[in-house]
Amino acid sequence: MTITRPPRTIGNMTFAATTTTWPEAAIAIAGVALVGAVAVVVVWQALATWRTRIAVTREQAYRTLAEQTARQLADLNRRLDEVDR
Repeated sequence: MTITRPPRTIGNMTFAATTTTWPEAAIAIAGVALVGAVAVVVVWQALATWRTRIAVTREQAYRTLAEQTARQLADLNRRLDEVDR
């Protein structure tokens, strides 16, 4: 059932009557909420993927640094052994 009302006047402004029913409005609100929720999830997942890529890059840099330090330490120990002889 559609309820129509005559236009209302407040001051010198006239507001048109609406012909939208409550179920239609509820569906529209639910649709907007659904689209908003999907957008939030997409952005959230994109940022999570970005964070993971940065973490992997950082981990690879630390691994490279650790391997370089281990090689230098082994070289230093070899040189110390040569000097002690």
